[in-house]
Amino acid sequence: EFTESCVVDDACEAAIKKCFPLGPLHNPANLMGIKACQAAMPGVPQVAVFDTSFGMSMTPEAYIYAIPYEYYENDSIRRYGFHGTSHRFVSARACEIMGKKGTRVINCHLGNGSSVSASIDGKCVDTSMGLTPLAGLPMGTRAGDMDVGVVEFIANKYDMTISEAVNLLNKESGMLGLSGVSSDFRDLEQAAEKENHRATVALEIFEYRV
Repeated sequence: EFTESCVVDDACEAAIKKCFPLGPLHNPANLMGIKACQAAMPGVPQVAVFDTSFGMSMTPEAYIYAIPYEYYENDSIRRYGFHGTSHRFVSARACEIMGKKGTRVINCHLGNGSSVSASIDGKCVDTSMGLTPLAGLPMGTRAGDMDVGVVEFIANKYDMTISEAVNLLNKESGMLGLSGVSSDFRDLEQAAEKENHRATVALEIFEYRV
């Protein structure tokens, strides 16, 4: 729906509502925030900035999943990419500094949430995140890329629903799950300095994946 930021109007709000199924944690809450600001400051213009808009310049071979095509056509299931506001700024600034056409940038947005993007002349050509922020690099509490068969295995063995297994991958995995110490890289570095094996391995895995 969106390739750029836009002034909030009825059409913008309707499009955000249409995207509720794709972002059930974020989109309803963000629209609630818009409505609250409209009530508190009637008539004051608002601008909606979309974290996924940077990835809209990707071509189909980069964003379409190799699943039955009707899921893309009917349900908009595709790679979107996130951290777009960060990737857009950094890649554009790199182009300014380089000052030439054909500037190729690999941008690493690293921390509790992590992603990598590739861009040419400030336009995204690929990204590590997918339909959701769970894809790509391991993060503070997110597992990152993995064989989706792991979800089925865990759900079956430990009597979890799919949603419970995915919640495990989102909130109890990544650096926290690997280290058993923390999702905070500062804590992991301190633990590694004290020769905590799991913290050391967690950092090594993160570095390797990046």
